Amino acid sequence: MKKIKDLRAYAMEGGARGADCHANANDHWITGTVIATPMSKYPEYRRTRTSFGIHVLGTVMVEVEAEDGTVGFSVTNGGAPAAYVTEKHFRRFVVGQPACNVEAMFDQMYHASMYYGRKGIVINAISAVDCAVWDLLGRLRQEPVWAMIGGKMRDAQPMYATGPRPDLAEEMGFLGGKLPLPYGPSSGPEGLRQNVGLAAAMRQSCGEDFFLAFDCWMALDTRYALELIDRLKPYDFRWIEECLPPDDYAGYRKLVDQRSHPIWIATGEHEYTRWGFENLLGTGVDVIQPDVNWCGGLTELLKIKAMASAKNRLVIPHGSSVYSYHFSIASDATPFSEFLMMAPKADKVVPMFDPLFIDEPVPVNGVLEVTDKPGFGVELSKDLEWNRPYPES
Repeated sequence: MKKIKDLRAYAMEGGARGADCHANANDHWITGTVIATPMSKYPEYRRTRTSFGIHVLGTVMVEVEAEDGTVGFSVTNGGAPAAYVTEKHFRRFVVGQPACNVEAMFDQMYHASMYYGRKGIVINAISAVDCAVWDLLGRLRQEPVWAMIGGKMRDAQPMYATGPRPDLAEEMGFLGGKLPLPYGPSSGPEGLRQNVGLAAAMRQSCGEDFFLAFDCWMALDTRYALELIDRLKPYDFRWIEECLPPDDYAGYRKLVDQRSHPIWIATGEHEYTRWGFENLLGTGVDVIQPDVNWCGGLTELLKIKAMASAKNRLVIPHGSSVYSYHFSIASDATPFSEFLMMAPKADKVVPMFDPLFIDEPVPVNGVLEVTDKPGFGVELSKDLEWNRPYPES
């Protein structure tokens, strides 16, 4: 097995969105509309998510090069801070390793950074390195990643759409739609009425077999979430997502135990590593939603899936484009996946990480076919500007 001879970390220049789905202009539904957040309790930060800086991190891209010149890469959000950690700390645990040593590399990066990491940007950086190594390994073996982790569970992956227009997503062939929740507790009874009114309008616009869900993005408390769950009962919502702050495990247990009807409790987008997900699974939530670019990479996601599958829980990864597609098609716990609608008005299908990749796959009629190309099956666009802010000295 070829050894890794170099590691390089770059930050994206020029303000392109890339792997950071929040780096959009204010005419985009993600950044330019009212969506409930943990910062909604402050009126000055309630109107748009960019007002409190949700878009400031940007994209980091990690390349790992084998001794024969083969290069694998991966992207995530974290920008220059993630590039610094990768170049200045994690390089020593990657360069010189055989490319197949994914377990050793993850273990060393995680334990070496435990005193300042464990969650957040540090684990994002580990995730980028890990997925870059998997991409390199696939290129060296001339196999797609899905083949290296067990093979396909299904011929193609059914997808649901996340965006403000599930009615349009249904017309495009998606099997369900997840809406961003506009208002949280700070908007009072009127905000709650508007949330429920939106649910009613979308249920009326969508067919009975098209599932609906609400994405609450950590913005609620248990009292408000339970009230919202109760009021959603007539509209047959499939799940309510990430209602509470990620560390409120007791609150998630309360939602599971006290929900007034069998709506699923889903969460995990902002959880990290197998240890965090062990705590989350212990609350009884129905669906976990790790992001492979954030939770520790594919090496860690496979462990998280194994824990969830043993408890008969679904693992529906958050976003993350090709990195989740290869996982999902090979996962017995992932019967469908998320597609984040990145068109500004959510009225058409565009690649999730555009403009990063050449040949990034997209769903057709709500179903996505995963490539047979080696690694994760994409190449970086030649038109992008990258800065390597912390080259090896």
